[in-house]
Amino acid sequence: MSTSPSLAERTSPSLADALAAGTVVLDGGMSNQLATAGHDLSDELWSARLLAEDPEAVTEAHLAYFTAGADVAITASYQATFEGFARRGIGRTEAAGLLTLSVDRAREAARRARASRPLWVAASVGPYGAMLADGSEYRGRYGLTVSELERFHRPRMEALAAAGPDVLALETVPDTDEAQALLRALRGLGVPAWLSYSVAGDRTRAGQPLEEAFAQAARADEVIAVGVNCCTPEDADHAVALAARTTGKPVVVYPNSGETWDAGARDWTGRPTFTTERVTGWRESGARLIGGCCRVGPETIASIARTLRSS
Repeated sequence: MSTSPSLAERTSPSLADALAAGTVVLDGGMSNQLATAGHDLSDELWSARLLAEDPEAVTEAHLAYFTAGADVAITASYQATFEGFARRGIGRTEAAGLLTLSVDRAREAARRARASRPLWVAASVGPYGAMLADGSEYRGRYGLTVSELERFHRPRMEALAAAGPDVLALETVPDTDEAQALLRALRGLGVPAWLSYSVAGDRTRAGQPLEEAFAQAARADEVIAVGVNCCTPEDADHAVALAARTTGKPVVVYPNSGETWDAGARDWTGRPTFTTERVTGWRESGARLIGGCCRVGPETIASIARTLRSS
């Protein structure tokens, strides 16, 4: 049974109001937290598979981040799509229920956390390439029109919006065409969103200038924050200030640890470059939603929370 809140029951104050008042801590990587707990995520559905097979594991992952000090949980729906579920023999009605469940599990974790501070739920909307599960979300340019991408995203976004999250996380967006499609699909849903690109240097993964990419969100009233995720901390350093300057909106930033994924060895290499000093710099440059993505776990989120709250 769904326990999703109605529009009136969403977390108060709103996330937009909280961003106007100060800095909010995001959670870290869902996949690494689930992997640490012993779950196999090699499936094409990635963490979304556990919504069907072990939803309690998803709740516990969210709870670990809330306990560490996160204020916002990003749901396990990044790779959850009607098309992806259909390939596993899951029909549309059941798939819609699993999308709803992703929001419910984050809400349940917030209840269990029994925190004295507000806790918000962000429903993850991953890019089209995440459904393909072939790494194309880090390239973009799928050969689809903006209208085709909008038709892909809209039903899933409708289902997630109906589940009553505080915000939609339009995340890991690789190019401006997909951003345009997501912003079109967002209209009329009655839920605010943040838009975050996956970037390389001063460009989107598809190669467009970041200033052009961020400018798209500046014109969207539904968008309460703009920024980057699933990039290196070094790329985030430049992007935060540019997003703030281009849009005038609060900036969201949640990069990876700085390690590099070796696809051949199927392992991470290198050393983390995600530091407390960077967190302080991002805030000074306009970041108001700060957390981590791949390989950033509860310990790092706890450090972020201590750093931001101590000042």
